[in-house]
Amino acid sequence: MSGKHPYQSLPGRAFWRRSMSEVTAAAVDPVSEVKFRIEKDDKIVTAGSCFAQHIAKRLKADGFSFLVTESGHPLLSPEDAKTMNYGVFSARYGNIYSSRQFLQLLKRIDGSLVPVEDVWEGDGRWIDPFRPQIQPDGFHSLAAYRKDRDKHFAAVRRAFAEMDVFVFTLGLTEIWRDRRDGSVYPLAPGVAGGRFDPAIHEFVNLGVSEVVDEMTEALALIREINPHCRVILTVSPVPLMATASGRHVLAATTYSKAVLRVAAEELSADDAAICYFPSYEIITGNHARGAYFGADGRSVTNRGVDHVMRLFFKHFSGLERTVATEAKMAAADRHSAEMEELAQANCDEEALDRG
Repeated sequence: MSGKHPYQSLPGRAFWRRSMSEVTAAAVDPVSEVKFRIEKDDKIVTAGSCFAQHIAKRLKADGFSFLVTESGHPLLSPEDAKTMNYGVFSARYGNIYSSRQFLQLLKRIDGSLVPVEDVWEGDGRWIDPFRPQIQPDGFHSLAAYRKDRDKHFAAVRRAFAEMDVFVFTLGLTEIWRDRRDGSVYPLAPGVAGGRFDPAIHEFVNLGVSEVVDEMTEALALIREINPHCRVILTVSPVPLMATASGRHVLAATTYSKAVLRVAAEELSADDAAICYFPSYEIITGNHARGAYFGADGRSVTNRGVDHVMRLFFKHFSGLERTVATEAKMAAADRHSAEMEELAQANCDEEALDRG
């Protein structure tokens, strides 16, 4: 006769059969707990990889206070404003893919880091190496570039100072670094501006300890600006567009996401103001049977984003929605009723492999 054992008193979420096999795919909820709640008037700032853009869009659509501190000219059309990354994130920093890129931004806005190579010039146009696709065709003069950069830094400082909640999506571990001062770029020089020089530019693939250390330092700098900010960390489910690691892109993606997932766990484990939200698991889990990715196996569908945000609102705000209600709302908001319609985002890394 067997006695009691530790698994007998565990909740249903601890068992695959009860929480995965015996529920519909759309009802799978891998969120164990959240450490805090978000009110509709809390000022929310988002940053990170291109998947973070989906979170920002849904926050705005559901009436949450998505803080935008860097707006385009009033005469810009909505399409042009989006192309120039106004309103895509809280400030016009574009995609921040890595922990090192994020830490670098914080050091640049406080003046403790001034990169050796802080502008690329070519054919009479000036490009920001750290936001290479932020301005279509680059800036028309060096003065215009510097004016925009100063305005941008002020907007970033304001966003971090005023926010109540910061949502950061970790995206990549692969980076390109300037050997001279350690500056890193969202894209390798030569892809969307600048000139690649193997004597200057080197490839680096971050490990868990590096990501944890860099994010710890970055969040400490955030708390110097804003001691009461709450942080939500996520990991982007979007696979790498390309890899310079020498591995197959699938193996490189698995490595990158594993590192970021472990780092997010370590960062959030013992801090009451840092919470991990499993958007990565919701999109890539077995329950979805691949339905949350488009035909390319990489682009996330609106159906997947719906599932992520339904759980985000449920747990962080108490906004309960049934799957049926969410589906009706999603269908009403789209021109197409096809659930495989891809969720659109501005992604710098698409420049790595056009076509």
